Amino acid sequence: MTATPATGTNAARGAGNAFVRSRGFEVAARAGFVARGAIYGIIGVLAFKLAIGDGGKATDQQGAFHTIAHQPFGQLLLTLVAIGLGGYAVWRLFRAALGHGPEGSDKGFDRIAAAGSGIVYAILCYVAVKILTGSGSSSSGNASKTTGGVLGWPGGVWIIGIAGVVMVGVGLYQGYRGITQSFLRDSKTEEMSPAVRRWIGRIGTVGYLARMVVFGLVGAFLVKAAVDYNPSAAVGLDGALAKLVHGPYGSYLLGIVAAGLIAFAFYSVSDARYRRI
Repeated sequence: MTATPATGTNAARGAGNAFVRSRGFEVAARAGFVARGAIYGIIGVLAFKLAIGDGGKATDQQGAFHTIAHQPFGQLLLTLVAIGLGGYAVWRLFRAALGHGPEGSDKGFDRIAAAGSGIVYAILCYVAVKILTGSGSSSSGNASKTTGGVLGWPGGVWIIGIAGVVMVGVGLYQGYRGITQSFLRDSKTEEMSPAVRRWIGRIGTVGYLARMVVFGLVGAFLVKAAVDYNPSAAVGLDGALAKLVHGPYGSYLLGIVAAGLIAFAFYSVSDARYRRI
């Protein structure tokens, strides 16, 4: 009997669902939340120290990797972070391909968001591996260099402008998730005590609002770079934090956002326990 394309697709989907239900896959995905928490925690702590004048700095994910690498047992720690990020990326990409597995199917928007997140964290895993192998460099100025290169493409202004609008939209969506606490729908709230649920809801709200501010700033400056045809106007995560500290009441604003990023780090760690995989 000849297998039909539909039969092959169903078999592949069945194999994929079996894989995502495996214990090893779940452990790898949950390790990714711990890795994500470590990265946001380092970024938040360094930004908070900068806000209070204690020698911190505005940095991004790549800067966080370098910070980890320079700690005692840094190579081992960064290796664990890279493995966690890889597991998180694979989980998000499988969720994009298959939906939410045993909990039911995701909507199209959820799958697109999962695919985008999976790609981003796969890139971060790659960057961490490059640093481990000694070929990673400082992230300073990367946003401007990348933007400058894209602006030179045919239609580059539109590409950068649309990317900026998308980033603003991502920021607004982060704010929506924080205010409505819709992120709790992804968690095993039935396994939480009332006190734990309130605590996770609060730190999650603060964390998502901080991400709204940072992503919104990155998007706004991308739009500005496109409108002004000025790649130096573009900023990454580190640049967005630096913009805060150099603005009116900058230290206070940066301190609030940094505290929010630290809260998101704690929320990410709680996801390692309660997130539906």
